[in-house]
Amino acid sequence: MIEIISDTLDTIIGRFGLVALVDIVLVTISLYWLLLIISGTTAMTVLRGAGLFIVLVFLVSRIFELTVLNWLLSKSVGGLVLGLVIIFQAEIRRVFERIGRTGLHSVLRVSDRKSVIESIIRTSFNLSKSRVGALIVLERETGLADITDTGIYIQSRITPELLGSIFTDNSPLHDGAVIIHGESIVAAGCTLPLTSSSISTGLGMRHRAAIGLTENTDAVVIVVSEETGRVSLVSNGKVFPASDETAILRQLFYFFDLKINNDPEFEESLGANNEG
Repeated sequence: MIEIISDTLDTIIGRFGLVALVDIVLVTISLYWLLLIISGTTAMTVLRGAGLFIVLVFLVSRIFELTVLNWLLSKSVGGLVLGLVIIFQAEIRRVFERIGRTGLHSVLRVSDRKSVIESIIRTSFNLSKSRVGALIVLERETGLADITDTGIYIQSRITPELLGSIFTDNSPLHDGAVIIHGESIVAAGCTLPLTSSSISTGLGMRHRAAIGLTENTDAVVIVVSEETGRVSLVSNGKVFPASDETAILRQLFYFFDLKINNDPEFEESLGANNEG
């Protein structure tokens, strides 16, 4: 067994050159980028489990020289690739969406981002005063294509009038979530996954949906309670009640790497709260 490993290593070292180095670097970068995209999603858990299983089977077949199992593994590579494409079709689509919108953050000026966030906050608090419930999802790095597919595509620039009208009682989309990407409303009436964790009795179904989404993605969700009119910010599975517009504005500016009044002490305290 040791001789086989030694001969294999000698062969690899003998063939190693500049082309092989470039090949390894490109594959490594591609795999790392792919893992970054699916990290924090359920696909990462599935991939980890499947990868561990395949590695264990491969090692067992090699160590004990199981001829039939080795033959099956060598003949099933194409099937495994096809199976991965089927299982991770949503994530693959997300990869191409990410490629398609590369550079959005640099194109969208800081002033525009701030203006969009301020508009969303004003609308949220106007809805709060009228006790109109709302669920507003702000997409960050993790793609939400599987969520937007559950709603109605809008693809419209954000305006307070449009955003507010979606959540009025006579709107057919008012019970679902609005998905916002950049400065556009992508879709409305979307269904979010509910968390299976126990939550406070003071939190409603919208909070449960917001927590469920942010447990598996890096999205930030604004929740307006229909019962209490309270506005909350949900991120990383945690609920941050907002006392006023300024408080939630600062939180959102922090999450989207926007500076507000050069207040490093606030950013440090919020970061500590998230880690806790």
